[in-house]
Amino acid sequence: MIQLHHVSLIVADTQRALDFYVGLLGLEIDTSRPDLGFPGAWLNVGDRQIHLLELANPDPLEGRPSHGGRDRHTAFVIDDFATMRDKLDRAGIDYTLSRSGRQALFCHDPDQNAVELILSPNQGV
Repeated sequence: MIQLHHVSLIVADTQRALDFYVGLLGLEIDTSRPDLGFPGAWLNVGDRQIHLLELANPDPLEGRPSHGGRDRHTAFVIDDFATMRDKLDRAGIDYTLSRSGRQALFCHDPDQNAVELILSPNQGV
């Protein structure tokens, strides 16, 4: 058996990333994780985690696909599509709708990491 444990994302500024992932998306910080000797944070996503790593980014930030579905991305299931779109609009975060016709959108965090937000199949529009 194999299961996903966590995903790591490189960020330039941990607090700025927390403003996006905690303040905007609503994830929670896990303070029980060990200090690895460099800035960052662990975020709970259900029973899995995202590890924000404040390290020099070896990837280019310019020239990334504008539609996150054509770039590597982290996908989250959400339960209220309209509210999330409103939050992104109020925060001035650009996004594109899924080209598949699903209730999903793609945006970028402050470090150009692509994020997909998908309406839970158990929820209405």
